[in-house]
Amino acid sequence: MKFRRKQREQIDINLVSLIDVVFVLLLFFVVTTTFTKQTQLRVDLPEAVSGSPEQDAGKTVDIAISADGVYSVNNKLLPKSDLSTLMDAVQAESGGDSKLPLSISADGKTPHQAVITAMDAAGKLGFSHLSMTTVEAQGGN
Repeated sequence: MKFRRKQREQIDINLVSLIDVVFVLLLFFVVTTTFTKQTQLRVDLPEAVSGSPEQDAGKTVDIAISADGVYSVNNKLLPKSDLSTLMDAVQAESGGDSKLPLSISADGKTPHQAVITAMDAAGKLGFSHLSMTTVEAQGGN
């Protein structure tokens, strides 16, 4: 006896509604997302009142900036106060090791641009362990 097999229907999953839902979600995320361009330097400055002195006894690179914007790297005065001279001096003092901690000490009346130039030189050379030195605040408010 020969039994006839029933032809099976092709089962199709309708993806049109799924695609519609995905596009609606995509549109929702694009509309609700805010796109910002961060152009500021992100630096965690130490607190002057509750800060503690750094206890690192290893080699460090110290950039000191006077009130009139003159740079010195590890107590060696630089002949010019520009970015390339500062980068060359920091590169020479660190021996090319950008893992060393770098400290920026600036006078209270130092122009803001001089500090930004020092931070820019450190960033271009790849220093990531950056600290700003301060003096502990005297008295209460």
